[in-house]
Amino acid sequence: MGKKIIVIGAGIVGVSTAIWLRRFGQTVTLVDRADPGQGASYGNAGLLAACAMVPETTPDLFFKAPKMLLDRDSPLFVRWSYLPRMLPWLTGYMKHANDRDTRRISGNLAEITSDTVTQHWALTEGMGARDYLNKSDYVFAYRSRADFEAEAYTWQIRRARGFDPTLIEGPAVQEFDPGYGPNIGCLAVVKDHGFVTDPGGYVASLADEFQRMGGRVVRADVTDIEASENAPPRVITSEGAMSCDKVVIASGAWSKTLMKKLGLRIPLESERGYHIVMKDASGGPRAPTMVSSGKFAATPMKAGLRCAGIVELGGLEAGPSDAPFALLRRQIPEAFPHLEFSSEQTWMGHRPATTDSLPLIGQVRRSGVYTAFGHQHVGLTGGPKTGRLVAGLIADQPSNLDLGAYAPDRFGV
Repeated sequence: MGKKIIVIGAGIVGVSTAIWLRRFGQTVTLVDRADPGQGASYGNAGLLAACAMVPETTPDLFFKAPKMLLDRDSPLFVRWSYLPRMLPWLTGYMKHANDRDTRRISGNLAEITSDTVTQHWALTEGMGARDYLNKSDYVFAYRSRADFEAEAYTWQIRRARGFDPTLIEGPAVQEFDPGYGPNIGCLAVVKDHGFVTDPGGYVASLADEFQRMGGRVVRADVTDIEASENAPPRVITSEGAMSCDKVVIASGAWSKTLMKKLGLRIPLESERGYHIVMKDASGGPRAPTMVSSGKFAATPMKAGLRCAGIVELGGLEAGPSDAPFALLRRQIPEAFPHLEFSSEQTWMGHRPATTDSLPLIGQVRRSGVYTAFGHQHVGLTGGPKTGRLVAGLIADQPSNLDLGAYAPDRFGV
């Protein structure tokens, strides 16, 4: 018989979980303080980044990070006033900047990301939301072959997972796509990827489909979760208490507070992400492109060209900084000098980052509370598969994937 499930968080992970739970015959309520498809699910780069399994904590991070912080053209920013509060997380994060951990983490991330196109198509089977999806190449744009070869370590890991790029150099770059400027001298083109033409609209459409399937959406602020091994959990919201059989926490960077109420201190910080949308754009790239020099992705979308990326460490409370937008505005015309647009729109949001760069997927002890958050840069990419995995656990239809690496209690109490 179906269980009564509450999913907290109406981003791509929460909505995917809710849809799969309905397909598995469960009674599902989706709760969020905002409308579906806001937050990081609204502002991401729109990539179905199958090859995005290498964490930022590669072995050379110890040497790169100080230089990046001093370079005005670096995509790494820190709000220095927040640094004391962030030091415990940062210490744990940097401990993984070694070869053994990088390869282990990459293998675990690949299980979540590498089949993203298949997972999104399975999620949208029979739905109008599929109109937001496109299959495409994923292009990595470099100034030179030497810059590409400087990332040999990362490409070695990707190749081991079947993502072997085709290299295009010299005048052939502009023949491949005239949107690239002369500063781009080498492309690494990876097949079997995809992108979403309107991430926020896509998730909102999925939420509408979920309601047509009989699901319920409630707009409320979740303030507490009451859970034990001896009784079903209860969710306390601004609209009152809600009883259920199981709960799924999928509220991204805000999940840390709810986990603390369950007795677990999760080492989770916000990687503040930025984007600029060049509205009604022409002269940009035809396929989603990662511009290596600025570490930002440029994705053609319905509204225009969205340029998204940047890592700023600075917590959940402060507003947007000016420097990341200034960096994007310098880097974009260098990569795409023929770009024309009518106006621009800016955004800043929060990506949930754990110290080991892996999401939390599974049940918290035997509490009836499940986790589905912590995807860092790959929430849109890994959301549908994560939702399917968690829904399977709840509906007694588990996958054969060992979820131990993503266990929510792996950090201890």
